[in-house]
Amino acid sequence: MTHVPAAAEELAKTLAARADPDFAVRMQRYFPHEIKALGVGNAAVVEIATDYFRERRDTPAATRLLLAEEVLARAEYHEEVLLGFAVLHKVARTGLGEELLDRCEHWLHTYVSNWAQCDDMCLKLLYPFFLGHLELIARTRRWAGSASPWARRAANVAVVKFVRRTVGRTVFELPLSHVFDNCVRLMHDDHVYVQKGCGWLLKVTAEAHPDEVADFLRTWHTEMPRDTFRYAVEKMDPRLRRSLMELGQG
Repeated sequence: MTHVPAAAEELAKTLAARADPDFAVRMQRYFPHEIKALGVGNAAVVEIATDYFRERRDTPAATRLLLAEEVLARAEYHEEVLLGFAVLHKVARTGLGEELLDRCEHWLHTYVSNWAQCDDMCLKLLYPFFLGHLELIARTRRWAGSASPWARRAANVAVVKFVRRTVGRTVFELPLSHVFDNCVRLMHDDHVYVQKGCGWLLKVTAEAHPDEVADFLRTWHTEMPRDTFRYAVEKMDPRLRRSLMELGQG
């Protein structure tokens, strides 16, 4: 592979060449505040990273990590942050170790600035990483106490796919104590996207453990933001959902 700064520059130029100003304007409706965007779709961002490494398959994972850091450090546009994460997608499961968690925590504090970047990291980078490192999932619990709202959101979003997940020949189940402790800590958060992260995790958990989530909601419904509560019951059995909505959150 070429020199890391040169590689980062090449990737940035390839991304900029795909810019669509009209699409950048349309993207704004998904965000409560204006973002600086090129107008490149998420799939195209991943494609750019994939194409770059197609003829550089022997690039060590450690070098990719350096490149991701370089891309993120240079990032001015929304999609450049996504590109930094995309550089690591293919090596996340088997090529990287626990050092990735430390880097992700730093990136959440330093480079992530909206819900889409946070969720992209969680679902496209941390998800495959945790498939190969189930024993490290619990370490995300410390993010719930972070000063960064995106790290606090990630504390829940990074684990939504592991509430119950078949991995190889085994079934991994996220302890309910992990789910409920996170949500008790974060349901009072003053950041709306952290609150929504709680609702998302509870909704997914309710599919596997409906009675336990229902009991949790009965206990905490008076303290839980209305939107978080409604998100949590969204996919429950209609009869159970109605009974919970009658608690006064409807």
